[in-house]
Amino acid sequence: MNKEIIEKLKDKLVEEKSSLEKELSSFATKDKVIDGNWKAKYPNKEDNIDSEEEAEETSEYDNLLSLEQSLELKLKDINLALGKITSGSYGKCERCGKDIEEERLVVCPESKLCIECNKQA
Repeated sequence: MNKEIIEKLKDKLVEEKSSLEKELSSFATKDKVIDGNWKAKYPNKEDNIDSEEEAEETSEYDNLLSLEQSLELKLKDINLALGKITSGSYGKCERCGKDIEEERLVVCPESKLCIECNKQA
């Protein structure tokens, strides 16, 4: 894969990383101990809250935890891809070692597997 395409994909990854971090920071804080981990903020709990409101807040928090986990995983994959670009191993399938199709990387630059190996996964 040529350097120009890799640079474009790197820019796309950096942009997506920034977007994910911004979205995460809107409802979570970065864990200062565990790198790459975020902690969803529990909605403000008031002393005089009724049980229905508390149930709604708990449900909202559960949704935020699920979203947090999903965004963290995507962010982890993006950081891994950026690390591979730095090390020169970007674009290689983690299963078979062949080049990942350029079309696949354009659509999903954090891809770890080629199309064939992804079908088998």
